[in-house]
Amino acid sequence: MHAGLVHRSHIAPGASVASAVAALFVDERDHDVRGLLIPRPEVHLVVRFGPAARRGLDAHAMGGTQRVRRKRIHSGQRTVTARLHLGAHEAVLGVPASALVGGIVALEDLWGDATAQRLFERLGDTDDTAQAAAILESAIAERLARTGGRRAPPRLTLDAAERLANGTVNDVAGDIGVSERHLRRVFRETVGVGPKAFARLVRFHRALRAASEDEHAHWANIAADAGYYDQAHLIAEFRAFTGLTPQGFLGELRATELIS
Repeated sequence: MHAGLVHRSHIAPGASVASAVAALFVDERDHDVRGLLIPRPEVHLVVRFGPAARRGLDAHAMGGTQRVRRKRIHSGQRTVTARLHLGAHEAVLGVPASALVGGIVALEDLWGDATAQRLFERLGDTDDTAQAAAILESAIAERLARTGGRRAPPRLTLDAAERLANGTVNDVAGDIGVSERHLRRVFRETVGVGPKAFARLVRFHRALRAASEDEHAHWANIAADAGYYDQAHLIAEFRAFTGLTPQGFLGELRATELIS
């Protein structure tokens, strides 16, 4: 890596994994930086090379989060991250959402030692991060081929997730013809959080995106457009997710490296 390199790029997932992988990222660092992990409901599969990884190379699944995580990214670290579609974790990782939400699980504990070791051997043969992303993508494709789509998320979950961006849990349950109790149960099983928590994350991301794209936007307008009751509601939610006011977190975000 060249002096001063901080390289993060997005790779479009190939057709063989597009049903399960929403995005692929590669990241390379040659100096220590502070990193931020934005709370998300999706599961991430992460491969790490460098001093922070066990034996210099490891991989883990990271469940959905509801609080900002702050960490130090060390010089020499390279990572490949696959963000999975909602509900796709079981087809790729073989476990229910409850086994992952809010936690970090070593790949060996999900795929088994032998399968994980074969992946590590392939990854260990390359020092090119983009090639490592292709190797991880191939391993995910093999998992999907093995399950044959039998563990695809219920259509109900995906329909509800789309509707929750603009409606209450009660309204969404009525629209899709199920009880709130049934919606909560299915959502927790396939996403890892309840529909109310998911809707909170949707609003948070919507507000954060609007504030990041227009630094002159008024928070009261952002709150209304994002679906909050008022500005006070937005502030309370930002404190719950980040520990800071909206303006304070936006400043931290601009001064810190985004992890995912």
